[in-house]
Amino acid sequence: MRILFVRHGEPDYAHDCLTPLGRVQAKAAALRLKDEGIEAIYTSPMGRAVETARETADLLGLEPVTLDFMHEIHWSSADGEPIFLGGHPWNIADALANEGWDLTRTDWASHPYYTRSRVVAEVEKVSAGVDGWLASLGYVRDGAYYRCVREDDEQHTVALFSHGGSSSAAMGRILNLPFPYMCAFLHLPFTGVTAIRFDRHPGVARLPVLELAGDGRHIQGLTAE
Repeated sequence: MRILFVRHGEPDYAHDCLTPLGRVQAKAAALRLKDEGIEAIYTSPMGRAVETARETADLLGLEPVTLDFMHEIHWSSADGEPIFLGGHPWNIADALANEGWDLTRTDWASHPYYTRSRVVAEVEKVSAGVDGWLASLGYVRDGAYYRCVREDDEQHTVALFSHGGSSSAAMGRILNLPFPYMCAFLHLPFTGVTAIRFDRHPGVARLPVLELAGDGRHIQGLTAE
């Protein structure tokens, strides 16, 4: 099975929708994805992701399925008191790297920069949601990997439209890479496509393959209508 993670188009964050340029990007993304063999489309419940997904769904004649756990993550203070860099996970990851802290550490949530941030619980929610979703698609978490429990060995492809933060958390869970590492490593452009392929053979558990990361070539040079 292949999962195509797609970030939403350029957003109007205040109104949780796409800008005019974002709508052009969403249409370009739909054309980019139309020959990928997508059988199902999933989306975050947030407007900017739903609007982006709709272009591809309409083109392919599919109805998007909402995954509530993939809404954009929150990273503000959990107790209302100020926290380092406002809790912004990308800026914190860069600061930690600059300080020489190992971003591959699995105990990242215990670092003082994160202990009072809502982001820790948000990442845990995404991780649990991803495991449940993958199980429904025939891939059950088995230790550090996912075991294929499908009855067929056909290669299926689905697309998931969401956000930079929740996608980073989800892919980090799938690939066993800590969230701060993913924030520093994978900067997703608007409507950028990332492809992860799971082994399709029943009974097999292996590390998924990263086929493509953050491909945004389809929006280069685009302007608003």
